[in-house]
Amino acid sequence: MKARVTVTLKSGILDPQGKAIEGALKSLGVDGVASVRQGKVFDIEFAATDKAKAEAALKAAADKLLANTVIENYRVEVLS
Repeated sequence: MKARVTVTLKSGILDPQGKAIEGALKSLGVDGVASVRQGKVFDIEFAATDKAKAEAALKAAADKLLANTVIENYRVEVLS
């Protein structure tokens, strides 16, 4: 079973890395860039086949390790 956890900064939290990427894109001549926010993606494979258990385990992992829930949001997707 494959799953994906996407972690992003909460709105209102400053994103200096996103600002740096935004500036780099503009300096490369990429037109129309209004803003950039960066995040993290974790692709995880499970040996188990129980979707509900996998989702619960991923949420626990995100709360404890993958995301700083004070400043970040996360989304869990069980892909297959």
